[in-house]
Amino acid sequence: MKYIWERKNWFDFQYDESALLKPLSRLRVLQGKLLGRVAALDIKMETQAQAAVLVEETLRTAEIEGQQLNRESVRSSVAVKLGLPRGVGAYDRHVDGLVDVLLDAVRFYNKPLTLERLNGWQAALFPSGYSDLRKIRVGKLRGDEPMQIVSGPEGKEKVHFEALPKDRLHEELRLFLKWWPSSEDRMDGILRAAEAHLRFLTIHPYEDGNGRLARALTDMALAQDEKMKVRFYSVSYEIIRGRNEYYKILEDVQRCRVDATQWYLWFIQCVSASIENSQTIIADVLMRLDFWNKHAQTLINDRQKKVISRILEAGEGNFTGGLTTRKYVSIAGVSRATAFREIADLLGKKILRQMPGKGRSVHYDLLWPQQSL
Repeated sequence: MKYIWERKNWFDFQYDESALLKPLSRLRVLQGKLLGRVAALDIKMETQAQAAVLVEETLRTAEIEGQQLNRESVRSSVAVKLGLPRGVGAYDRHVDGLVDVLLDAVRFYNKPLTLERLNGWQAALFPSGYSDLRKIRVGKLRGDEPMQIVSGPEGKEKVHFEALPKDRLHEELRLFLKWWPSSEDRMDGILRAAEAHLRFLTIHPYEDGNGRLARALTDMALAQDEKMKVRFYSVSYEIIRGRNEYYKILEDVQRCRVDATQWYLWFIQCVSASIENSQTIIADVLMRLDFWNKHAQTLINDRQKKVISRILEAGEGNFTGGLTTRKYVSIAGVSRATAFREIADLLGKKILRQMPGKGRSVHYDLLWPQQSL
């Protein structure tokens, strides 16, 4: 047998429970600590944390498929969906569609998962009916041609995996959609999320978008496990950091090179790392809120707020090259003279500080909440 789906009852994944016990227990401890921490957030902080995580999840789940989204467009879309002030990014319906799918999967985790819902998600990912320059089947299952995962230049492609044939597609999806609700109360929620991811990608029901949908289903399964309509950690953020390993473990399991235990172990480690990274995301959110609370009574015009927000969103030390007069002109849409004046005002109000350098190398940074003069 070349592929796992050639086995009878291939989706009855076997794994070594004893090998999973310790890493799964550690994950549950991390999960409990995170949920305890976010329970202490007020509604404003919670929404800001949710927005930060959703931005990362949207960017990274697209990046895994080689799609680079504009961060500002993603921030704007997320802000609108969550009722926050809209950002400065241009509207992008492809971004909007992906954000809608990720939000629907989590906000409505208790709604039935149906073929119609999956079709709607897939259609939302491709509002133009095209994947790049290629016309694809949208909102319906793939056609009769073999579905292969390949890499390499044309003529020298390497086939990593071939999904089960079209004549089995409807029955396999029917079984998957039947398994989805029945499994919720009879298996561990983390392992269920891992199984859903692997099983959906092995079926590979659509011409395109299967990876993004598999990760949306992962988020949905984790939301069901936690009974929460908000995500506070991004699994896709960790997948992109180990994308090659992600594809390799999937290929090894799907081609029967290793048993499913290795996939479950990898998934548990991925979710654990996601939760650990979320501590940084939440800390950044709290830092931004601290900053605005500190300057709540400071007179700052809308242009200055826009520039400050851009630096805060980048995070401490991540606003490449620091703030310069030229960048201020570009972000705020003002003249150079106005930029000089407004920067000087922020320096005087101890919101900005001048960094070492003279002439054209002069640049500025925020006085971050934990910093002092």
